[in-house]
Amino acid sequence: MTEGNQSKYQYLAGICVNIITISYGGFCGWPSASFLKLQSSESPLATGPMSSSDVGWVGSMVCVGGALGTIFCSWFADRYGRKKCMLLVALPSLIGWWIIPFATTPTHLCIARVFGGFSGGGIFTVIPIYTTEFAQDHVRGILGTMLMLTFNFGILCAFILGHFFTYDVVAWIISSLSVVFLLCFSFLKETPQHLLNNNKIKKAEKSLKYFRNIRAMSHEWPEHFKFELDKLKGDVKQSDDDEESNSISWKDINDPTTRKAFLIGIIIITLMQCSGCFAMLNYSANIFQESGSSLSPTVSAIIVGVIQLVGSYASTLLVERAGRKFLLLISTLGTTLGHIIFGVYTYLTVLGYDVHDFSWVPVVSFSFTIFISSVGLMTLPYVVIAEIIPPKLRSMGSMVCMIQMWIAGLIMLKFLPLMVEVLGMHGMVFAFAGICIIGIIFIYFFVPETKGKTIEEILESL
Repeated sequence: MTEGNQSKYQYLAGICVNIITISYGGFCGWPSASFLKLQSSESPLATGPMSSSDVGWVGSMVCVGGALGTIFCSWFADRYGRKKCMLLVALPSLIGWWIIPFATTPTHLCIARVFGGFSGGGIFTVIPIYTTEFAQDHVRGILGTMLMLTFNFGILCAFILGHFFTYDVVAWIISSLSVVFLLCFSFLKETPQHLLNNNKIKKAEKSLKYFRNIRAMSHEWPEHFKFELDKLKGDVKQSDDDEESNSISWKDINDPTTRKAFLIGIIIITLMQCSGCFAMLNYSANIFQESGSSLSPTVSAIIVGVIQLVGSYASTLLVERAGRKFLLLISTLGTTLGHIIFGVYTYLTVLGYDVHDFSWVPVVSFSFTIFISSVGLMTLPYVVIAEIIPPKLRSMGSMVCMIQMWIAGLIMLKFLPLMVEVLGMHGMVFAFAGICIIGIIFIYFFVPETKGKTIEEILESL
């Protein structure tokens, strides 16, 4: 059987599980156009136009929900399974979207964002684990980058819909994706590794056969399948007489390799958030309005959304060719350059220089920043984290890294409007550029290359 035939159902699973990611991407892109309306004199809220403080709270509440969702879903996925957890995640997604059309105050929008963020916490915690546990080595990177590809597609959908429809209509439209996800994902299998962890040997065999596209009813399984199944059984140390074989001890956590993996994961996920790209995307339309771009804010945001999606797609094409570390380095370097160009333009504007002939610079530089960050910096940390953390600690490690991501995201989203007021647009992006420079140094010296390596080889390289 060819590798393509073996991978058929792995790609199908990767697409189905990420339908809900499109919905969450829409949740993160929704504020861009919506905040312009909600802050204007035509605000539909009963409390009137939202203040900068209101905007900061509504924008950042998605991260509060994300932290809560990460903690709950990490526990739930380990206890009840990755599949059941992902099906459960669709519920807060629906609730979050359905609150928005009936919101009359910023508080109602904050509550909606908490529910949406809770869903996002589950998505970014469980999907990388789910994907890593069913994917073969040669497709693991591609399937891992689907998370950000679909997330960015969701952001673009929100940008486009926000340009043509009111913010409440956008909520009704995108909420339908959660229903589609439930219909599609419910037919997929639980991961073989989780089933083996819970001593469900027969179900694990059926699951692995499904993901490897082995349909023969004969007991004569292909050699590669028997080898992989035996290897999985060995990895999880199945034993009916030793129920504690898979329990986590302090010795496991205090292992030097584990400590290094955790530290690398926490730093690269912090770098991803503190590079400013995610926060700036949430406020794309506002940023273009402040920067003096000649294009309308919503149209500029759509252009950036398209560029971001193209960057994510480029990442899926390059991740198994160029490698994770190389893409992270190039992406972070390009993000630094984009921030500097954007900062120089806005600083010249503040100084009073005539930059009318260069009014295209904000859109081009910001688009370049989002494109190049989507190739690696905003896409690959989730893949790397799922690969470098030992399987036994993968759920806990992902939870720790994702909580750090939400904390950093909360700070960025809450204080970005304040940073613009205090530092100016130029000061804010220069600060982000400085963080990216530190990230380049860290990635070069400490992040291992994981392309094409088995999990064992990756752990040995740490």
